[in-house]
Amino acid sequence: MSEKLIAPSVLAADFANLQRDVEMINKSDADWFHIDIMDGVFVPNISFGMPVLRDIVKHATKTIDVHLMIVDPDRYIQTFVDLGSNILTVHYEACTHLHRTLQAIKSAGMKAGVALNPHTSIQLLEDTIQDIDMVCLMSVNPGFGGQSFIENTYAKVSALKEMITRKNASTLIEIDGGVTNKNAKQLVEAGADVLVAGSYVFKSSDPMATVKDLKSLVN
Repeated sequence: MSEKLIAPSVLAADFANLQRDVEMINKSDADWFHIDIMDGVFVPNISFGMPVLRDIVKHATKTIDVHLMIVDPDRYIQTFVDLGSNILTVHYEACTHLHRTLQAIKSAGMKAGVALNPHTSIQLLEDTIQDIDMVCLMSVNPGFGGQSFIENTYAKVSALKEMITRKNASTLIEIDGGVTNKNAKQLVEAGADVLVAGSYVFKSSDPMATVKDLKSLVN
């Protein structure tokens, strides 16, 4: 079984001490940096933009996993590759021509991810799953950190895993929202490969120990 990955969500970091928190992730057992870019239109919140991402990348030594919660993501594909993103995830709900967007991300040299809101059916990915490197299942409603986990996510993960296997795809499953030590193991057992954890890591008294615990819990 392949190693399960932990991706701390920088949205929950202390922005006044961003370099410190980036270096903490570098030193920790975490695998990726998960970075949420929000535009205040697709989701009711604005996170950080390109200059902050540029500064994060300057200090980060691990995979940069960028989650775009924005309308018309195609406009910015080249920008994000120039900024050093390794994985670019777009929302199914924000893409009129999903297949074309996926091809554009890949031809720019990044891995292509697709995020689904809690109410969006995985069945909608049936035709494109072989072109998707990673599906990010939102286990909270997107836009704000610190929300509680939606229980229906386990069934969604299992169904998605079944589709990936049936279609002979190599797509990873990422879970974003409300991940803690209470549900991490169950999510991995259902078929998840990557767990995004924000508040749970950064609001803990010892973030490095929290990451280490999560990592050992799922591997």
